[in-house]
This record gives sequence, C-alpha cells and structure tokens, in this order.
Amino acid sequence: MKEIISDRQGLALAILFMFGESSILVAGLTAQKDLWLAIILSILMALPLMFIYIGLFNSMPGKNLFDMIEFCFGKWIGKGIILLYAWYAFDLTSLVLRDFGQFVKTVSLHETPLIIPMIGLILLCTWAVKEGIEVLGRWGEVMFLIPIALTFVAVLLLIPTMNINHLRPTLYNGVRPVFEGAYEVFIYPFGELVIFTTLFSVLKNKRSAYITFILGLLIGGLLILTISVSIVLVLGVEPILGTYFPTYNTIAQVNIANALQRIEIVSAIIFLLGGFVKVSVYLIATCKGVVRVFGLKESRFIVVPISLLVINLTYFHFDNIMSFNEWIFDVWIYYAFLFMVIIPIMLLIIVKIKKKSLNKR
Repeated sequence: MKEIISDRQGLALAILFMFGESSILVAGLTAQKDLWLAIILSILMALPLMFIYIGLFNSMPGKNLFDMIEFCFGKWIGKGIILLYAWYAFDLTSLVLRDFGQFVKTVSLHETPLIIPMIGLILLCTWAVKEGIEVLGRWGEVMFLIPIALTFVAVLLLIPTMNINHLRPTLYNGVRPVFEGAYEVFIYPFGELVIFTTLFSVLKNKRSAYITFILGLLIGGLLILTISVSIVLVLGVEPILGTYFPTYNTIAQVNIANALQRIEIVSAIIFLLGGFVKVSVYLIATCKGVVRVFGLKESRFIVVPISLLVINLTYFHFDNIMSFNEWIFDVWIYYAFLFMVIIPIMLLIIVKIKKKSLNKR
C-alpha cells in the first residue's frame, strides 16, 4: 500500500528535521557578531534551492529522487549515483547519532560509555522506520509544536540576561565572514532538506511540496535565527567559540527570582525530538537507496542491518569530538555541496530536456 503524509505532517517533519540538531549546535559562527546577518542571507540563498527541489517534484509527480536519477542517467550510471546518495544519507545518520551521543555524555552522563545513548536513539528510530513514514508523520504532527513553544519560552526567560553590545559593531570584520557563515548555515541545516526529495512519492500533491520546502524553510529558519541570536546576546561570541553545546550553557543562565532556574532540559528535549526525526528520515533514505540499487522489493527487512552498521560507523568514525568538528567544518560542508546543489540542478535540467523531447515525439 502506498504511503501518503498530509501537508501538515510534511511541514512538521521538515521543521523538526532542520531545527532539532541546530538547536544545540550554532552554525555560521565564522560570521561572529554578524551571525544574524549570515542566517538571514543563508535563508535567501536556500530559497532558490528549495524551488529547484519543487521543480523536480512538479516535473515528475509521484516519483522520488531515485526514480529521477534512473530516468535521467540510465540504469547503470543511475544506480551508481543512487548508491552515492545512499552512502551520503548513511554517513549523515552516523554524524547526527554521534552528535546525540556526545551531547548526552558531555552534559549529563559523564561516565556512561558513548555508545549507550547512541544505541538508545537508533533503536527508537529503527522501530519508527519499520512502522513507516505515515506513523512518523503522525507523530511529528503532534510533537512539532513542543520545540517551537519551548524555544520561545526559553528566549523570553533569557531576555533579562541579554546584552545588545554582543552584536555590535555590525560588519566590523567586513562582509567575507558573513558570506562564509551564510554558506555554513546554507549547507547545514537548510541544504540537508535534499534528503526529503527521497520522500517525494509520499507527498499528496504540488501544494505539499511548497508547504514542506518553502514554509518549512521559513519557519525553521526563523527558529534557528531566534535561538542563535539569543545565544550570542546572552553569552557573547568568544564564550560560544569555546564551547561545544552553547544552547545548553545559555539556557542555564535562566534565573527568575531564584525560583525558576536550571531548565537546561529544554535544549535536550528539543534536540531529542529533532534528532529522532532526522535519524529516522536519513535511515529511510538509506534503506530506499539500498533497495533501489540491489533491486529488492521491500526496505523494512534491511532497516535493522543498516542500523547496526550505522552504530559501528558512528562509534569508530571519530576519535573524539574535536576530530568530529574538524571533519564537519573542513571537509563535509564542501563535499555535501555536490549532493545538495550540483546533482539536483543537473537532474532538473536533464528532466526538462528529456520530457520536452518525449513530448515532441
């Protein structure tokens, strides 16, 4: 039976997908005090990319990214590109999982082996993926308002500790750091929505694509802008550069008359909800890619083996959090550009040309 998710469910998953991990990791800090400018610029940069994804969906309704790749590049070259995308989603699954494990170990369970929280999250995501995207969509529809509400409550409580001078002066270091920071935010988290193109076949209609990608980008971008600017206003740039999870440290500053304090759990809840959706969507994309490459009929029976492989890759991928961050900011943000931008643009051009040729015939 074909799985379909509603417009609201697609929007909820897109928001949770973008905002969850970004709620604890501040991207674009290359821009320093001009972080707010970098995020606004990154949203403007991401809008044309979202229209490229929507253009793909409108060109081949009911088909997902892997269908389009085979249509454009043929069976054998197409399978090679699909395999690359499956690896890309697989690698991203391990990166998010590592973030989650490192977060839990760093801020709470210091003596707990890193692999324990990672196993807990991957088991939960494995169950969700085996149940299907419709179940995940219904869950997201119910839960996505929680991180939005928690974010704005936390920001309101932090207002007494904010210092506007932490954002001054504007463009002190010139425009180059702003563009570099904007590129970082453009790639992570906005460009990661390319994985949602593997779920095209579960969207209801053309309207669903606009709601998921455009409205999802705008709402998710607003949330990321709000939490990122609040962190800079409270801590300042230098302390943020010296910590791995600045949101957690920022929310720890809340102290209302010594009665309301120690509410850092807010950041953990937001990250858990968003991380669950992100890992689940990446797992779905990985399984769909493997099924397509090897000509399998069903993806659910390979979810458990793929999840076990993810745990292995996650645990042995990096020696520590410093090597993890070096990989992300020195390598990943550049090689991801191929999957997020270059290949989708090529696909859109080739799809248009091929469809025009078929119509003439």
